[in-house]
Amino acid sequence: MAGSLNKVLLIGRLGADPEVKQMVNGKSVARLSLATSQSWKDKNTGEKKEKTEWHRVVVFNEGLVNVVQQYLKKGAQVYVEGQLSTRKWKDEQTGQDKYSTEILIQGYNSSLTMLGGGNQNNMPSQDTKQNFEDGGVNQNDLDDDIPF
Repeated sequence: MAGSLNKVLLIGRLGADPEVKQMVNGKSVARLSLATSQSWKDKNTGEKKEKTEWHRVVVFNEGLVNVVQQYLKKGAQVYVEGQLSTRKWKDEQTGQDKYSTEILIQGYNSSLTMLGGGNQNNMPSQDTKQNFEDGGVNQNDLDDDIPF
């Protein structure tokens, strides 16, 4: 279809350590649970409110999977660019069709950037930049006060 675009841009923090698995074809895939949040002040009560959205991110780029496995931990802040994809699967217990919507990081139109914050003990120094053909990965010193 001409004139369409499937692009997702997110900045958030990992809610758990990444899960890396081996696929049947021998390549690795990484799954991330990414939280984004927004906060506001209730106009009527003056109370601070917050809403968190959880996103499933699946990384297929082999170079990025290695970086995710080596450097990312729960609480790490990342910027991701990818595509939305919804897949259908059968629940083995009930036999019902289920659907999962994920952000796919694969190919040349995707990237993952480590932003800093969270667990930085194992991250490369600020001066270290790692770029991969399938998606730029670099370490920046951008630490926002996101409450999780």
